[in-house]
Amino acid sequence: MDDNTFLPKLSQNLLEILEDNEYYDTTIEVGNDPYVKIFHAHMVILYYRSPYLRRILSTNRKKNDGILTHIKLPNISPEVFQIILRYIYGGRLSLKEYDTLDIIKILVAANELSLQELITHLQSFLIINKENWINQNFNLIYQTSFNNDTFLKLQNFCIELISKEPEKIFNSIDFNSISEKCLITLIKQDDIQLDDIQIWEHVLKWGIAQNPELPSNSSNYSKDDFNTLKITLKQCIPFIKFYNLSSEEFLNNVYPYKKIIPKELREDLLKYFLNPKNQSIKKLNNSKSIDSKIITLQHAELISKWIDRLEITDEIKNSYEFKLILRGSRDGFSSSKFHEICDNQFHTISIIKVKDSDEILGGYNPTIWDSFFGYYSATEDIEDCFIFSFKSNDSTDIANNILSRVTVKKYAIYNDSNFGPSFNGLILFGSNYYDESYCRNSSCYEKPIRETEEEFSVEEYEVFQIMKTGKTDAKKELKMRKELKGLK
Repeated sequence: MDDNTFLPKLSQNLLEILEDNEYYDTTIEVGNDPYVKIFHAHMVILYYRSPYLRRILSTNRKKNDGILTHIKLPNISPEVFQIILRYIYGGRLSLKEYDTLDIIKILVAANELSLQELITHLQSFLIINKENWINQNFNLIYQTSFNNDTFLKLQNFCIELISKEPEKIFNSIDFNSISEKCLITLIKQDDIQLDDIQIWEHVLKWGIAQNPELPSNSSNYSKDDFNTLKITLKQCIPFIKFYNLSSEEFLNNVYPYKKIIPKELREDLLKYFLNPKNQSIKKLNNSKSIDSKIITLQHAELISKWIDRLEITDEIKNSYEFKLILRGSRDGFSSSKFHEICDNQFHTISIIKVKDSDEILGGYNPTIWDSFFGYYSATEDIEDCFIFSFKSNDSTDIANNILSRVTVKKYAIYNDSNFGPSFNGLILFGSNYYDESYCRNSSCYEKPIRETEEEFSVEEYEVFQIMKTGKTDAKKELKMRKELKGLK
């Protein structure tokens, strides 16, 4: 018999005790005037179920004088406490019957009562089941999570959302109501995946929304209007990477608001954009974004260096565009889907997130993928193949990586309709890449990129086409693509 067989009956009996008004020894006054409700409870259950109530009861132990212990909880509404009290007694809580705002209220109340088990469960429920709602009401979730040190799961979710999907936040229905502190947290992220001109436009939109008295058309702004907006955005301006903008973007989107930019910075920007050859001011390197659920811009920059055979400390020579062409969660995890999308695509990076791990694996194929059976070594570019791994997707831990370049060129890339991206030392195999993918210690590459050769499951994977930015480079890539297709 299952050890848990008797738990449902126990839960039912404890809830019956809660509803029995005869044997209670504690009263709990919940809420504030004019809406206050008195609940009856049992000291022994409260003592062992809630650390917060335990502390109160420990300083107010019941004496054998027939007087009931009385507790006040003014910060919790009676409706929410009713839900939590039933959880305390019966260990039951069906969240599907409550709307998201109610669940957040339950979470805040659970935190006050130090119900850690419930706090963890509620955070997970919100993240898994209410992601769309969070995207649309980001400010509320952000403020709630960072006002409470125990809401670490929600905090991490917010940080990841800021970094990887900032547009969801900027387009949320409550974006204009976020605090200045929250906005600065958003725009100062080094790996925020948003173009700098978009960041400027969103910041400007937020600043204008804080001052509804401003004219709808900036051409009608008075000196006082510009000064009002300048004061509002004073703390945000230093985090805008103006030097990453094109001359056209600066002229059309920034210059009309030049009066809100500090004088010294404004003069430097004018000098810079009037004379683009002037290199006295160095561009920051966050002018591009990457559409990835796995890696950050820092990972992409390091991969770009590897493509150019540079060290991690070297300065980037070429600017590469990472164009997403396949994502497993969007397009599917089958080898057939991989070849449908990626065959005949040149210069691709495959990125793999290992399930139940922070580990990231990947490989660079400078040639094309194909469905024919065998190894592919049709061009001299094959010598630029490499595979790699990162211990985590944390951009601050990017140095914790393994890079392994090809040593036996003719066995660098393996093509087969039954395989996904396959680099000999890194293989995705099967109809769904579940428990059939692996890294092995292949002599065709310098070294293994994983400590184990055990098979693993793929949580997510993405394939990017890598292209140098600029018209000249684009023409070269197009020519190379035609040449590669001619080899078919």
